Amino acid sequence: MDFSGYVYEGADHTEAHKYLLPVLEKFIKKHLPVPTGKRILDLGCGNGSVANYVKNLGYYVEGIDPSIQGIEIARLESPDIKFFVADTSSSMKFDEKYDLIYSLEVIEHVYDPYEYMEFLASNLRSDGVAIISTPYHGYFKNLAMALTGKLDAHFTALWKNGHIKFWSRKTLGILSSTQNLTVIQSTRVGRVPLLAKSMVLVLKK
Repeated sequence: MDFSGYVYEGADHTEAHKYLLPVLEKFIKKHLPVPTGKRILDLGCGNGSVANYVKNLGYYVEGIDPSIQGIEIARLESPDIKFFVADTSSSMKFDEKYDLIYSLEVIEHVYDPYEYMEFLASNLRSDGVAIISTPYHGYFKNLAMALTGKLDAHFTALWKNGHIKFWSRKTLGILSSTQNLTVIQSTRVGRVPLLAKSMVLVLKK
């Protein structure tokens, strides 16, 4: 995960968080109904806005991101949360493994998804849960974009630090299985399911 040059304009949520945060909250509360004693990691935390949201739900959360600027904003806005400048190639060791790791709209930016998934799995407890979101791609959505002339804008090569991988439910499942993680739940969010903006997967060891 190397997008250390990714630029953040502030500590606010993005437009995507409007449809991602409700389902993230739902899944966290489902799998960690009692916050006490539980540890959560925000993998690719950016400016820390989501970590702060999760903290306000009553959970202990930490965050990592390779963006120095993002981490500086996160530490300034949420000084009570531990944030680390690191990526998935880092050999840094955390104090303990995590009960839950979430990673929102990150994996599509990652050059080495196998390294990313290995990092995630190695820092997750044996009974831990991971929640990953990424832009949704499927036959009908891709066809609709082609018919409406949206493909060039969607798959643009002009976005610095933009999307370099385009995932399906199937390919994310295959990647997860390389680290003995199983997809136990998935949902699509933003718009109607066939044209969804993103998909959210829950993985378990």
